[in-house]
Amino acid sequence: MKRALLIFAIVFIAMQFIQTDKVNKQTSSELEIKAPTEIMTIFKQACYDCHSNNTKWPWYSNVAPFSWIIDSHVKNGRKALNFSLWQEYTKEKKEEKLKAIFRTAYASMPLSSYIKAHEEADLTREQRTLIRDWTGVKK
Repeated sequence: MKRALLIFAIVFIAMQFIQTDKVNKQTSSELEIKAPTEIMTIFKQACYDCHSNNTKWPWYSNVAPFSWIIDSHVKNGRKALNFSLWQEYTKEKKEEKLKAIFRTAYASMPLSSYIKAHEEADLTREQRTLIRDWTGVKK
């Protein structure tokens, strides 16, 4: 048992040497999405950590393997939708992103794993309805 714990400790310590970048690329506020204050508050509360260049990196984002998971979620989130670069999207791309926001507002976002660590991101039915209505997408 002691040997297994020692091996686990060595592996855990070795994992800490594989760090992620945790980059928040500086972008102009002119490129950021423009939405009513109520919608922006919801986005910043529940979406911006993964879908903007304004990620708030929690302390545990410095501890592997959590750092790897969080980094992956942020990279994939920004790739799917980046509110910090909204104005760079073409009209067609914005429409596509709005449809995706509409679809995921009730289904899969924010991720349940994110909500476990960020209870404030657990959106109410009313907040989800506000977002869907704001997108302008027809059901």
